[in-house]
Amino acid sequence: MNVKLNDNVLVITGKDAGKQGRVLATSPKHGKVVVEGVNVQKKAKKARRANEQSQIVEKEGAIDVSNVMVVCDACNKPVRVKHSVVDGKKVRVCPKCGAVLDKAYAGKKGAKAAETKEAPKKRTRKRAAKKAEETADGTAE
Repeated sequence: MNVKLNDNVLVITGKDAGKQGRVLATSPKHGKVVVEGVNVQKKAKKARRANEQSQIVEKEGAIDVSNVMVVCDACNKPVRVKHSVVDGKKVRVCPKCGAVLDKAYAGKKGAKAAETKEAPKKRTRKRAAKKAEETADGTAE
């Protein structure tokens, strides 16, 4: 499945053809995706307590992954996803403009410099810290 969470997609078939939205959930086992604002279904919700009120809830339903195409952020066009290896990592690439579609990978170029932060201080128990102080002072029992 070439569609991932938070991808911007265009619906190409069905009653919502032509709509664009963000992927809210994916189900690779069933080959379905849930897209924001697409395939909206209404469901009656009954009040379960005295102070609650019955209402009609609108919820996005799942659609087949074959009915959507990923929209490239750089060229803003729906594209078929191409896979390529960049720096030893397999990534999704736009075949039209060559931009990397994986947002997580695109942001990791500057993340390597952030990894060299100093480590947090080592935590010690109160008893162990107290004993260490006593032995340093020379007042150990």
